[in-house]
Amino acid sequence: MFINAQQKEFWLIDVNTSERKIVKDSLSATKFLDSLAANNHFFTEVKSVKDEAVLTKIYYDKGPNYNSANIKLSDSVAADLKISGSFYTKNLDSVRKSINQKYVDLGYSFSRVKTKYLGMKNGILQVELSVNRSRQRKIDGFVMKGYDKVPKRFVKNLEKEFRSRRYYENNLLAINRSLQNHPFVALERPPQTLFTQDSTNIYLFLQKKKVNSFDGMLGFGNDRDEKFTFNGTLNLNFRNVFNGFESISLYWQRNPDKGQTFDLKTDIPYLFQSNIGASVNMNIFRQDSTFANVKVLPAVYYNLSGRQRLGIRGTFETSTVLDSLYTQGTDYTRKGAGLWYDYTAPTEIELFLHKTRVRAEADALFTNYSATDLDAVQMRYLLAAEHNLHLRGNNYLNLKGESAMLSSKNEFTTNELLRFGGWNSLRGFNEEALYADFYYYGAAEYRYLVNNQAFFDVFLQYGQLYNRMADLKPQLYSFGVGFNFFLPIGLMSFQISNGNEFGNEIKFGDTKIHWGILTRF
Repeated sequence: MFINAQQKEFWLIDVNTSERKIVKDSLSATKFLDSLAANNHFFTEVKSVKDEAVLTKIYYDKGPNYNSANIKLSDSVAADLKISGSFYTKNLDSVRKSINQKYVDLGYSFSRVKTKYLGMKNGILQVELSVNRSRQRKIDGFVMKGYDKVPKRFVKNLEKEFRSRRYYENNLLAINRSLQNHPFVALERPPQTLFTQDSTNIYLFLQKKKVNSFDGMLGFGNDRDEKFTFNGTLNLNFRNVFNGFESISLYWQRNPDKGQTFDLKTDIPYLFQSNIGASVNMNIFRQDSTFANVKVLPAVYYNLSGRQRLGIRGTFETSTVLDSLYTQGTDYTRKGAGLWYDYTAPTEIELFLHKTRVRAEADALFTNYSATDLDAVQMRYLLAAEHNLHLRGNNYLNLKGESAMLSSKNEFTTNELLRFGGWNSLRGFNEEALYADFYYYGAAEYRYLVNNQAFFDVFLQYGQLYNRMADLKPQLYSFGVGFNFFLPIGLMSFQISNGNEFGNEIKFGDTKIHWGILTRF
C-alpha cells in the first residue's frame, strides 16, 4: 500500500490587489512580509489568517510605499562616505542604491544597507540608514586559464600594477583595458572573479594571438633618371614562437634608385624573468655599386610598463666606397652609445597598427675617416610621433610627424647622411631617396571606416630637409589617396601618391603606386 502525503502550503494574499504568493513554510512567509517593510512599505499589516487542512491563507495589506523621507545616517556611514548625517530625499530607493554602490566601490562587495523606521513627523517618513559592512575585498592575485604559457614576468607585472587594489568595477575595467589589443595575447571573455573567505582572485581566460606576419609591398614609379622601375619591400616577423614574447624580424627593401636594404632584428623583452630586455639590430644598406654601409645596434632596455621602454644602445658602423670614381663619399668607421625611449598605445580598431606611438633617440658618435685619418665627434637625434584621433562616427584623423638630425663640426659625406622618404615616411618620393643632415615632416591623413574590414584615406604631407654638403634646403610636399581592406589572406593596402618641391609643378610621371599585403599566421 502506498500513501501520498500532501505538503502544507502558505498563501500570502494582498487584500487590495488579490495578488497571491505561495511559499513552502511559515519562515518563508515571515521573510516575505519583512521584505515589504524593508522596501518602504513600513505599515504592512496582517489582516487575517485562515488555517485550512492543507494550506494557510494569510491576508495582508502592505500599505503605501513611502519613498520620500527624512534620512538619518548612522555615524559610521556618515564617516565612511564623508557626507551630511541627515537630509531629505524624494527617492529613498535611489539613496539606498547609491550608498550600496559607494560601499561596493570601496571594496565592500557584500555589504547590506539596512533601513530602520523611526516614525512619522508632519506626515513625512523618518528613517535611519545603516550598513552591515562585509570584509573589504582587495585583488590578491591572477590565475591564467586557456593560454597559460605566458612569461612569468608578464604575470608579475600585472600583479605589481593591480595587486592590493580594492576590488570594484573600475579596477576590473582597468585590467581589461591593459590587456586590450595586447600584441601577443587576447582575452576570450571579460575577467572573472573567484571569492573565497580569505582571498579574491581574478581569472584571465587568455588565448594566444597569431602574431607571425608577412608584409609585402610592391611599388611602381620613376627613378632619378625618369625611367619606370619596380621596387618592393618584404618584411617577415616571427613572434612569440617560444612563448617568451620574443620577436625575430627580417626586412628587405629595394628602391627605384637601385638601393637595397637588409635588416635583421632580434628582441627578447624579459631576460631571466626580469623587466630587463635586450635587442640586436643589424642593418646593411648598399647603394648600387657606389657604397655600402653595415650597422650593428645592440641594446639593453627596461620595461617601464607594458607600453613603455627606456633603453641604452651601442652603435658600430662601417661604410665602404665601392666605386673609386665616386667622390661624394669616403670610407669611415663609427662607434657610439645612446639613449632611446619608446611608447606604444594599442588601438581598438584592428585596421590601425596602434593608437599612439612615440619614439625618441639620442646618440653620441665617434667617427674615423680612414682616408684622412680624421676623427670627428657627432650627435644623432630622432623624434617620431603618431596618433589616431577619433573625430566622430566613422571619421578618424591620423597625425604623424618625424624629425632627425646629424650634427658635427666637420663636413659630412653623402654615404653617412640620414636617408628618408617612401612608403613609411614622406610618401610620394622614392624609398630612402632623400639625403639630409637634418629633416622634419608632418602628415595629416583623414580616414573613413567603411566598416571594421575597410577604410579609405586621403593624406597631405609637408616637410623640409637640410643638406649642408650640397647646400640644399628644399621645402617638400606630398599628397595622395589610399584604400585598405581585409581579405582572407590578410590586410590589403593600395595607395597612389605624388610629391615634389615647392615651386615645381606637379608631374604625372612622379606619381607613385604602392600595393601591399600584410598576412598573420
